Amino acid sequence: MIIRKILITLITAFAVMNCSATKESEREISEDAARGKYAEDPHSFARPWEAVVTHLSLDLTVNFDEKILHGKASLSIEVMPGVRQLHLDGGDLVIERVTLGENEIPAEFTLGEDIELLGRPLIIEIQSQTEAVNIYYSTIPQSGALDWVASAQTAGGTHPFLYTQSQPIFARRWIPLQDTPAVRFTYDARVTVPPELMAVMSAANPTRKNPEGVYEFVMPQAIPSYLMAMGVGNLEFREMGRRTGIYAEPELIEAAAYEFADTEEMMLKVEEMYGPYRWERYDLLVLPPSFPWGGMENPRLTFLTPTVIVGDRSLVSLIAHELAHSWSGNLVTNASWDDIWLNEGFTTYLEGRIMEEVFGSEYEQMLSVLARGKLLKEIKELGVESPDTHLKLNLSGRDPDDGFTDIPYLKGKFFLITIERVVGREKWDAFLKTYFEKYAFKSITTEDFMDYLNANLLSSDKSIADSVNTSAWVYSPGIPGNFPLVRSGELESVNRSASMWSEGGMAADVNTEGWTTHHWLKFLRSLPRENEISRMKDLDNTFGLTKSGNPEILVEWLVISITSKYEPAYTVLENFLLTVGRRKLLKPLYTKMAETPEGLATAQEIYEKAKPMYHHSTKLTIAKILGLEEMQ
Repeated sequence: MIIRKILITLITAFAVMNCSATKESEREISEDAARGKYAEDPHSFARPWEAVVTHLSLDLTVNFDEKILHGKASLSIEVMPGVRQLHLDGGDLVIERVTLGENEIPAEFTLGEDIELLGRPLIIEIQSQTEAVNIYYSTIPQSGALDWVASAQTAGGTHPFLYTQSQPIFARRWIPLQDTPAVRFTYDARVTVPPELMAVMSAANPTRKNPEGVYEFVMPQAIPSYLMAMGVGNLEFREMGRRTGIYAEPELIEAAAYEFADTEEMMLKVEEMYGPYRWERYDLLVLPPSFPWGGMENPRLTFLTPTVIVGDRSLVSLIAHELAHSWSGNLVTNASWDDIWLNEGFTTYLEGRIMEEVFGSEYEQMLSVLARGKLLKEIKELGVESPDTHLKLNLSGRDPDDGFTDIPYLKGKFFLITIERVVGREKWDAFLKTYFEKYAFKSITTEDFMDYLNANLLSSDKSIADSVNTSAWVYSPGIPGNFPLVRSGELESVNRSASMWSEGGMAADVNTEGWTTHHWLKFLRSLPRENEISRMKDLDNTFGLTKSGNPEILVEWLVISITSKYEPAYTVLENFLLTVGRRKLLKPLYTKMAETPEGLATAQEIYEKAKPMYHHSTKLTIAKILGLEEMQ
């Protein structure tokens, strides 16, 4: 308890310096709440304008046998005058009891009706002077936020693994809190795990195992709930730079450290452009293959899929993306999931700038050309008039995960490229730097950004504002008329090679010397979707595509193999679907298989075998593609 009190004292002291949890800023939060700063979030039961959480203290035990977390969450709160209830998101948690304050006075509470997608509201009776609420609870084995990975599905094969996924609204499934990006809080935690394993969180982390299996964490910077994260496994740590390191299973640590060795250099490049890194350290955690995302930008500890470890550092744009979130997303956060482009569009733009700084302009040009192709494909699939192709979304009554298409990422990126080209890079970079400073550790809406953009960059010159045409980008569907031209000499050459082969040429005549992953992706995406078996064999025998160890390339090849009915790739296809859980890679394969009755039947059969290793969010996505029912 003494150590815990010291940790909380340190958090408070640090927060004073960072303006995140001081009494002064708490008063500002209260005043803002009184003025109605916190708009109602359709994806949360929280009422932060009445009582808002400012700090979380966790004490959890990880039980791998029962697949549950059990313990206590203590919430420091600011209460508006006259308010007598604290409204939280209770997910599907088992609430044992609730108490108030350090004296642990028993409190009445109500768990409301379970609502699809949202879970249950947790309503706690409080007093106007209440400063802390203690909730004793446990998770359920089926929690959608927790992935309990069996030993056999890890790299080492001897120890189990646990990781959390809180984005977009899964934090409520492992912690009772205000699960909305509009609310930010600091936290500390004590986590007990089996002694042979290590626990890490989106906080200050250990670098070696504790023989007692007890780990204590401090997160002094205020974060939203979707950035709460924890991983538990047989982990080793390897330092990569002064502020960067990698956690992975021993079997992967060497390869991972090599793959991501440029991380520190990337950090320095972003700092030069957009101001200091505000989170002290930036470490990476390599997760088991079931992880549904490429990466998750949890502060201080990005979670990564092992599918980017390919041996040639050709997929490290993912690291650039997750690192960029330390400015756009983690530092300045979307206030609701309707505003997700503020996180992902800015981050994808910054990703490109990082890659340009580290690897050169031609590299970024290739990324932009590929991104344009993906965006056009996404808009075609969603519908050119679909409101889901707006940057500002309306996800009320829907799963916020529906907003995570390529639109916020890629249309957002090209919107910011448009502004950069209109006003000039120097002026645009200066604007972004002040933007990150002004809204640091705050959650904002699209309208907040638009007001700031107009007031500080566009309003002084109507011709500039007209050239940017913000309304068309943000509130209109499809592609605006001023979409920026992007070209890549490298990929134009690749396109010519693809045309040559498509017109009957031989694969042996294609010069692939010096090709990166991006060259291969452009080549494969430029080929006909359906080809004769003899032509497929020509490609496969020449380039060994069915045996590719690069999952990005392999997926593109397997999509063509499905439509061409190229049976030599079918075994690899099934094995891939059974062993990889990254949604980005699974979606195009299941989608393509589902286009024919026989393909759909095969896909459903494979899915039934694969789904025990898939994450909850992956199962929801694939089940929808295959016309199956999955529990929310």
